[in-house]
Amino acid sequence: MKPPLRAAAAVVVLLQSWALLLAQTTHAPAPVVTYVVSLAKHSQHLVHVRMQVPPGKSQLQVQLPVWNALYQVRDFSQYVGAVKASDAQGREIGVRKIEKSTWQIASAEQVNIEYDIFANVAGPYGAQLNDEHAFFNLAEILMYAPELRGAPINIRFADMPDLWVIATALQQPELAYPGEFRAKNYDELVDSPVEIGRFRETSFHLNGAEYRIAIHADPADYNLNDIQGMVEKIVSAEVVWMNDRPFQQYLFIYHFPHVRSDGGMEHAYSTAIDENVERMKEDPLSLAGVTAHEFFHLWNVKRIRPQSLEPVDYMRENYTTALWFSEGVTSTVDGYMLLRAGLMDEKLYLRHLAEQIHTLESRPAHSWQSVEESSLDAWLEKYTYYKLPSRSISYYDKGEIVGVLLDLKIREASHGAASLRNVLEWMNEHYAKQGKFFPDSAGVQQAAEAVSGAKLDKFFHDYVSGTREIPYNDFFNTLGLTLTKRAVSVADPGFTAVQSFRSAPVVGEVEPGSGAYEAGLQAGDVVVAINGKPPSVTFESQLDAVEPGALLHLKVVGAQGERDLAWKTGVREEDFFSIEEVPDATAEEIGRRAAWLKAEDEPAKKPRGKAARVHADENETSGHP
Repeated sequence: MKPPLRAAAAVVVLLQSWALLLAQTTHAPAPVVTYVVSLAKHSQHLVHVRMQVPPGKSQLQVQLPVWNALYQVRDFSQYVGAVKASDAQGREIGVRKIEKSTWQIASAEQVNIEYDIFANVAGPYGAQLNDEHAFFNLAEILMYAPELRGAPINIRFADMPDLWVIATALQQPELAYPGEFRAKNYDELVDSPVEIGRFRETSFHLNGAEYRIAIHADPADYNLNDIQGMVEKIVSAEVVWMNDRPFQQYLFIYHFPHVRSDGGMEHAYSTAIDENVERMKEDPLSLAGVTAHEFFHLWNVKRIRPQSLEPVDYMRENYTTALWFSEGVTSTVDGYMLLRAGLMDEKLYLRHLAEQIHTLESRPAHSWQSVEESSLDAWLEKYTYYKLPSRSISYYDKGEIVGVLLDLKIREASHGAASLRNVLEWMNEHYAKQGKFFPDSAGVQQAAEAVSGAKLDKFFHDYVSGTREIPYNDFFNTLGLTLTKRAVSVADPGFTAVQSFRSAPVVGEVEPGSGAYEAGLQAGDVVVAINGKPPSVTFESQLDAVEPGALLHLKVVGAQGERDLAWKTGVREEDFFSIEEVPDATAEEIGRRAAWLKAEDEPAKKPRGKAARVHADENETSGHP
């Protein structure tokens, strides 16, 4: 061994070396990836992207995601052209495409990458640039280097037309160029949609947070004050219900097109929502419903998140069996929140729930496809055949129903002391706030058992992983309600059509011998008009409005070209569901029903020691930056 003095000197030298290395590591700036997104070619729908990558390995790879915003592989690289690279001195570097969405560049120096990408898919699931505005889900237009996915990002939107402004949840540096923003990493960047244009904007403060609303639409098609009032009621109801507010600012981006469009996309600090103008007129609650749904996603899916969705794999499918909870139970909650916000009454809610049950029960596939399998098969939803009633159910629909039934099961097992609300609070505390992800259905069951004090193996086996027929009244009778079913005569159009987001209805099946069959309607035909009107985003409701035996006119386009077809509808018996009050309901059942419709525990049986609920007071609501 070394003599003590020499050993001590060596230790001092070693410590000095470590200190120097630590100082260098501490003060060395993190590599930053920079993007400049040019809108100069807005009339051509062409976005020009300049991406600067700091020095790194000798072989740099960059990729463009194959999916984003929808559980569909859409291969955004189909829109990419003119990819080139250069070094810091502007010297050209060779670029080689090695996969459909991957490019390889041989350089260890700073690399500047440029490309054009065509963008003309409207929001909330797309990327669009035109003379009116730009809307970007950024994963659909921005490449990334996999090894730098966690690096900080600077992004600047350049060459904007006069008077265009930007709405996004991205943070803007204090000393920034106009249109410049930053993100902690690529994941945060692409989870922040961007609206650019001459939109109308308003904002309000509630419970210590700021809420911004940006609307790109014809002002004649909406009332800004009404929308703000609706949003205020919803965010107040949901923040109080969750006893949590994990943000200081939140952004709502709305588009109200006249073309076929509806839906919303959730993000950590914002949401983008498209709602068809005609649909808003037909159903005044349609916009409130999607707003309540997308806002609640900031907890359920963005923070209370299944492990199977993490980390996001931008280059291939993320399979999960938990969409019944992440999407379906979010639908359960959005119905509850419309009730709490005073935007829906009990009668309308029970009618809505009965309609959801009708939708599920009328799909033959409910007898063999579980709601977990439906979640797993989400990636098949872009295919016409998959969406046929005989082939699949919806994790949205059955998930919403299962969410209600789980709520009622918990209430019964806990004698009214707990509810679905407590499940979500428990998962928020044990997963979201601890930076953890829950293990799909097993995690939901664990939370439900923790708050109810009951074993729920059979419930999850029968209705989540299994396909047992649901004994609805075993659940509804605990509320003094009953589900009734009666046969009614309805028009039989002789065919089944399916819709996928903005797409026009596509004929999936034609019944042999029906009027539709005799008229020449074929599977694969696209419906472009029904009784002289364009098909709406709720085509089924247009068919339901046709009387039995009435003449049905369709204009279709298919393998035989454009045709005008007409035939008399047939008649079929269909089950009609309704949820009604039991005449001899007990006081306990009526009390439980009242608590359920408020999405509250039964007051007299509230568990001791539970944290007090917050009220609509900024001093009583938690906030997280």
